[in-house]
Amino acid sequence: MIDTVATDVCAIQIPHDGIVETSLTLSQGESEQPTAVLSRLSDYLRDHPRLQVTRLAVFGLEAAAHRHLAQDWDWPVTWIEHSGDGLSKLAGVQVHGVEGTPVQRLRQNGRVLGSVYEDSQARYCVLGGIMPSTPKGAKPRQGRECFENLETALQLAGMSFFDVARTWLYLDDILAWYGEFNQVRTAYFGERGIFKGLVPASTGVSGVNPAGAALIADCLAMKLKPGKATLRAIPSPLQCPALEYGSSFSRAVELGTGDHRRLWISGTASIAVGGETDYVGQMDSQVDLTLKVVHAILKSRQMDWSDVCRGIAYFRQAEDVGSFTRLCAIHGVPTAPMLCSENYICRDDLLFELELDATVTGAGA
Repeated sequence: MIDTVATDVCAIQIPHDGIVETSLTLSQGESEQPTAVLSRLSDYLRDHPRLQVTRLAVFGLEAAAHRHLAQDWDWPVTWIEHSGDGLSKLAGVQVHGVEGTPVQRLRQNGRVLGSVYEDSQARYCVLGGIMPSTPKGAKPRQGRECFENLETALQLAGMSFFDVARTWLYLDDILAWYGEFNQVRTAYFGERGIFKGLVPASTGVSGVNPAGAALIADCLAMKLKPGKATLRAIPSPLQCPALEYGSSFSRAVELGTGDHRRLWISGTASIAVGGETDYVGQMDSQVDLTLKVVHAILKSRQMDWSDVCRGIAYFRQAEDVGSFTRLCAIHGVPTAPMLCSENYICRDDLLFELELDATVTGAGA
């Protein structure tokens, strides 16, 4: 893993199986205008013409205000706009891209929905910005339509929900309907037989999208080629399975190949072993417990904080970022590949959530 941190971008390259994956994280600076973040991204992509973007997620920036920069983008884009007073500085972008393999775009009605690429071990499909067909309908119905549209897009790549390893789900007004959303997801997974196979890792937090839909979704799916590659759910040593309290996702999912392992850790918060919220109202303690839980998952797979290649820290209140930064220093957590975003968490008493990816490469990984 090659980690390059400049003053304006964190770029982590992961060479494996004959290709190079790149994870980019760009955060808005304290005195920086929002437009400058996307301008810096454009500069980076211009200077790295071999990098093919597979997915771009934008946080805290208004889509309409940046349409002039986005008009030439030919890849899936997910906009998570700021839902507060517009004064939050927790804005930025994350990009996934690849080199050394062709990228096929999935298009529908003139819009890019996904990217498909492959290495020696698997074919991968990355979907971004998937929304319900009727974005003004009842929220549970929109949730159902969003899952149906994810699967329709996957079919364009010759895949189905059975091939999904990771989802990102951003729900507008999440606290008002998260319970109903979980019922929709569980019912959909049951109908499709997902519980008989791999239940994806996932993040589910609040997020306002430009269409005003009840939710917007991304996912990562893959079809393993015949060989030694494996894809499996990974439990959390310090938390019960989320399925036990009605949330249909795995704590983490791991891909193992001959020369690297990739771990996707779901959005993780201050939840005790029994599934209840721990440290209600205590920001520092919620962050501390979350870091311990995530670290335990990493250690269970012979990984550590140094193997983290991408992460997002979600805060109910932007002013609590200092707590995260301080505790990261105590725990030895690298913050360069971490984007901070202001989002409500799925429970009213949760103040913080963390998701991350980690990778180890080399023979015997």
